[in-house]
Amino acid sequence: MNRLISALVLLILCSAPCLAQQSLVGTYKLVSVDRELDGKPQPQPAKPRHGYLVISPRTFVVFYTEGDRKYGTSEKERAALWDTLTAVAGTYRLDGSKIIVSVDTSWNEIYVGAQQTRDWQLQGKHLVLSSGARPYGRDTSKTVVQRQNWERIE
Repeated sequence: MNRLISALVLLILCSAPCLAQQSLVGTYKLVSVDRELDGKPQPQPAKPRHGYLVISPRTFVVFYTEGDRKYGTSEKERAALWDTLTAVAGTYRLDGSKIIVSVDTSWNEIYVGAQQTRDWQLQGKHLVLSSGARPYGRDTSKTVVQRQNWERIE
């Protein structure tokens, strides 16, 4: 009987996400993004960035755009829109205060197949994701540090 109870407890513990992971699950709306490029704070756009983050028990999906985007009418303008977009999706795992996303798809192919690690902190409805210094996706000769502030809406 003890073996059966032990096996059931082990099964429940192995199949259920950890408590920290359960607390992250939800849909979030972007509040702000702060960036430092080569150690210098970057100015905020005139219109705030906007986007969403969805965290399920197994999947991490983020999509946001710069607030001052303009419809592209020429080929050059449409190509420039890629510089105002961030989109990443993949599976994730937690390691203490770090969330590690295994990128399956991204707006920037450099991230596909890679792992992105962010520090996370949850305070009520607010989630802050912070990166350490890393190569800047749009110019890998530069280093970027980024802090995203999200508010849970579901």
